[in-house]
Amino acid sequence: MSVEALFNPGSIALVGATDKSGWSISTLLNLRTYGFAGPVHLVNPRGGTVHGAPAHRSLAEVPAPVDLAYVMVPTGAVLGVLREGAKLGIRCYVILTAGFGEAGPEGARLESEISAFAEENDLTILGPNGNGYINAAAGITPYGLPIPQPLLRGSVGVVLQSGALASSVLGFAQARNVGISLLTSMGNESVVSVTDVVDHLVDDPATKVIALFLETIRDPAEFSRVARRALLAGKPIVALKIGRSRLASHTAQAHTGALVGDDDVIDAALRQLGVIRVRSLEDLVITAGLLASVGPLPGRRVGVVTPSGGASEIIADRAEDEGLELPPFAPSTVARLAEIVPSFGTVQNPLDVTGYVLIDRTLLGRALEAVTADPGIDLVMLLSEPPRVAPPDPAPVFALYAASARRIAESPVPVVVVSNVLTDVTEFGRAVQEETGFPYVVGGIEHGMSAIGAAVRWSAAHTRALAGPASFAATALASGEAGLTSTPAIASEEAGVPDAPAPATADGEPTEARSPVSASAAVAGATGVWGEHRAAALLASAGVPIVPSELVGDEAAAVAAAERFGFPVVLKTAAEGLGHKSDLGGVRLGLSSPEEVRLAYREVVAALAGEAAALVQPQRDGGVELLVGVVRDPAWGLTLAVGLGGIWVEVLRDTALRILPVDARSVREALTELRGAALLRGVRGGEPADLDAVAEVVARVAAFAESLGDRLESLEINPLLVRGSHVEALDALVTWRT
Repeated sequence: MSVEALFNPGSIALVGATDKSGWSISTLLNLRTYGFAGPVHLVNPRGGTVHGAPAHRSLAEVPAPVDLAYVMVPTGAVLGVLREGAKLGIRCYVILTAGFGEAGPEGARLESEISAFAEENDLTILGPNGNGYINAAAGITPYGLPIPQPLLRGSVGVVLQSGALASSVLGFAQARNVGISLLTSMGNESVVSVTDVVDHLVDDPATKVIALFLETIRDPAEFSRVARRALLAGKPIVALKIGRSRLASHTAQAHTGALVGDDDVIDAALRQLGVIRVRSLEDLVITAGLLASVGPLPGRRVGVVTPSGGASEIIADRAEDEGLELPPFAPSTVARLAEIVPSFGTVQNPLDVTGYVLIDRTLLGRALEAVTADPGIDLVMLLSEPPRVAPPDPAPVFALYAASARRIAESPVPVVVVSNVLTDVTEFGRAVQEETGFPYVVGGIEHGMSAIGAAVRWSAAHTRALAGPASFAATALASGEAGLTSTPAIASEEAGVPDAPAPATADGEPTEARSPVSASAAVAGATGVWGEHRAAALLASAGVPIVPSELVGDEAAAVAAAERFGFPVVLKTAAEGLGHKSDLGGVRLGLSSPEEVRLAYREVVAALAGEAAALVQPQRDGGVELLVGVVRDPAWGLTLAVGLGGIWVEVLRDTALRILPVDARSVREALTELRGAALLRGVRGGEPADLDAVAEVVARVAAFAESLGDRLESLEINPLLVRGSHVEALDALVTWRT
């Protein structure tokens, strides 16, 4: 299969060309209008004249080689065209025809025949049920819908799992003066997939940014591979992934399953891969256009130059939303601006140079020069936009914008130009930009701030990727693996874990970790839900610090254990198969005497229909309780959730997700993302948590989960108690695939 050949044919045959089809008319008109230099052969089984030119009755009658066949015949005739073309040596096809996998079982059968034939004969097929593509960079446009003029050539590659939206995206890109290198409507992806096209665009010198509209990610491992390539190559991927509704949880037993929805996992995976996820078609085009214009941004410290106080306030609010900083200007910058800004203005960041710009047309530009020279600024946001209507004498307008363009080009830091609101760039405005070199203008403050925030985050991810394997994305980039990291297979038939956790030290210091191979062997054949006793023992074997506990079978043993630990203590049921023990009356806290222990034991036994076994543990107070859970996503694999824990975990729903594998640094970053991160930093005199210690323990749990084999469904610690540098698991649960 050759995607490069698909998008760069020297000759094209329109198979099924007819004057009765708007698709056929549009495709030929596009090829003629936008500069395709090679021959276009028309094929119609009746022959005659089509679109004012002679038509051949079959591909075999075409008197010259054909590089690409654009197929518009009825559904049942498509395979015949492929057979004929393959015999003639035609290797590349666009199939516009619908009625395949999207139409039901019979269509799916026909599509599978096409896929099989393509594989057997090394054919490259885009579609079926797709509009084709627009290779704007090369002037090759076999695309079945009208292409509005002008076709703007640029450096944004667009790949869409939608035919209907392709033209809308193209039209909006034109309205915002965003040029494309390639636009592809994927259709059913019977042979050529989204990831194949992304792979091509990563290597395409005409493409700087890749914009994706995704209905589904068909192969997460392959998508991960190409996303890592793009990140390392410095080509941002901006993606609008639809389908965000929360579906069923992955496991009913663990809290983690209720917290990790399908879209949550996709969101985490995209962030780790450095893919910018946006929420609208407008943001898809605008963000891609910004990154194509400015490239990587050096930091998040933004200086703002505007002629509007109101706009300054909106920008300040949105900067906080996006995690951007608006630092005070340096004293030297303030002094310089004081000489420029009118006396009734205020020199601060964001800078409002006031409406005096209507009198002094140089004011905004001179202020821009001062702010771009500030040593504490990474980039500057300039509120401006191209003119909309040509005045009687346009020369001063061109001169003004040329001066601004020169200042922006000479700036020591990137300058992002943003308009107040989202409006179309007019023909005159486009002419001004083209003639003066005035840069791309991001459409509207709202979209602009989103785009700048996204660009800053992508730039940081790109820098991390280049620095080495410090995260999921960077690790995979360095390894060069084709897919997600897999877990080792279960090693033997017999299961065996210790009867009790037995930490190495009384203060919860971790024991020596068991190797992944021995861990996998220890749980071979495991099934169902392992309650706290066995789950804690398993974690302790990996060196995870676990609260001491003792398994007891009667009241006397419970009292004896409590006295050994020292009061107060906790008593819990040790019944297997229970997820949320507290919901069933299986937990008693703060027991301060032998009498309270005896009563608690009787109550727990009664609540659980005579289950006699119980766990006794020392009571732990203070600190912050976290949830640490690993759950298996059916597409992306093992996923870590870390967040505020305890009994309110599903109410607070304050978690951060990471696709495994992770390291301690990635876990630490996840902890800082929590809404409740301030609790870990210490509030109202509370002891701050040692985030490095917490991250090390959580990373160890995640790595151990990976080592347990493909039958692990979920592993959860709730709560993980954090008090300063003391980190200790107080409860655990493991669920295995049945």
